[in-house]
Amino acid sequence: MSTLTTVATLHATRTGHAEALSTVRHQHVDERPFVLVPLKLAGEACAPLAAMAGTDPERPVLLTVHQPQNRDARFAFCAELAGLLLTHIEACRSATETYTAGRPQEERTRATRAPQILVPTTDAIAYLRLLARSTRLRATEGPHAVDPSVPALGKWLTWATDAAEFPGSSTLLAMTRTLTAHWATGQSPAENANLASLLAWIDPPPGRTGAEAARVAEDPAACPPAGPATDPVFDQQLYDLMTRHRAASSTAARAAAARQIDLELRGQLLPTWQLMWRGIELLRALPAGRHVADRWTLDRTLFTSYADYLDEDGRPQARRDHAVGAARRLARLEEATARYEAERAYDDPLVMAEYELTGEAFSGTVVERDPDRLDTSGRTPRRRPTITLRTREPVRLAVGDLVRCPARPSQKAVIVSLDAEHRAVLVEITGGLGQGYKKPLPAGTVPELDEQLTFSTLDPRGMLTPLPAEEDTPWTHGGPPAPYEPTDEDAEEIWE
Repeated sequence: MSTLTTVATLHATRTGHAEALSTVRHQHVDERPFVLVPLKLAGEACAPLAAMAGTDPERPVLLTVHQPQNRDARFAFCAELAGLLLTHIEACRSATETYTAGRPQEERTRATRAPQILVPTTDAIAYLRLLARSTRLRATEGPHAVDPSVPALGKWLTWATDAAEFPGSSTLLAMTRTLTAHWATGQSPAENANLASLLAWIDPPPGRTGAEAARVAEDPAACPPAGPATDPVFDQQLYDLMTRHRAASSTAARAAAARQIDLELRGQLLPTWQLMWRGIELLRALPAGRHVADRWTLDRTLFTSYADYLDEDGRPQARRDHAVGAARRLARLEEATARYEAERAYDDPLVMAEYELTGEAFSGTVVERDPDRLDTSGRTPRRRPTITLRTREPVRLAVGDLVRCPARPSQKAVIVSLDAEHRAVLVEITGGLGQGYKKPLPAGTVPELDEQLTFSTLDPRGMLTPLPAEEDTPWTHGGPPAPYEPTDEDAEEIWE
């Protein structure tokens, strides 16, 4: 937990109301997200029990498994879930746009939308990862064959859960994690994992503080936990109903028990379903950060690429990455994390304040400027404007550090000198001016006097050293990895 988050948490504890941790929204929220509230059988890691899913808050679809220990019933549930999610994915592929990319530049196509799956908690994402592993390698022919939609569901869930590990991706989001990135409550991180109590702090009913509303929301009878765990008291009730369903001596008795199971499961899921859409409304009320659209464009590009791969190849992801794939994935994760943290800081002054506390940024007022300064040390004069900033706090950066300003992110700058006594920083703008030294600069290119600015060592355009393509892997690292081929061992079912 960062310093400012700790302070905000303490303040929320004192006031009884959640504190904002950001001024903008850092995740994309789709116009029609696919909301999924899953439940699993108690005592099992991955046995599906029920789910409430859909894109319409007024018309949720309930899926249930009356006997989760039954293999056929589990995969019938997966086929029903696939019918909903795959339909949504195909709808996202219906409209496309063209763009240019690559070297040399070439025209490409991508979907104008990507599927966005919203689940209540990070535990729900972990559950979907296991469900994906249990379904993507299933055989559609021979003994124990499943519906073809089941492995297709597993492939897409694997893709989504993999994407969820990358900061900035909005393909699969946990509502609790997204909300706690934007608000601080007066409760512990473990308590924030309860969506009901978290939303009670952020948006309490009229006349109540967040703390008071959270105490009510923690009652499992009023707000049943879902996504994917269930309440132990409900588990006993469900066990009795399933026992009655299994022991039913007639079709009518079995149907009656099934209806009662569905009714009880709907009662467990519906409150969380409503909380999910309440959370979506709160997120939509925040203005989107400047880089959110760019990150969503990347999500759409990756979605289109994977959809095309399934059309052309169709092989599922391997159960484990090979060494080269793992190294490339780690490099992408590191790059995505660094870029996302920098973009958040550039978009949000509250996030940038964290870096000022750690000494990676500073703010000040422009007190001097030399917009026409030229560097004549080389063959050709180069325009190198300078500005002097007066800061309130000591600057912990050093002379020669490369910095950028969120107000003018395309410009590069370097710290030329520091005057600790007068708290003055001389900064030289070294790039991104857009003009040669003979042409006058447009107004506003160089900061004006009395302008408030922040400079940071963060660079949202920073890129890590690229790794060679898989086919160029040197022999010292095992050479190019062999293409993955599913095996009988891979197809072993993992439900527990």
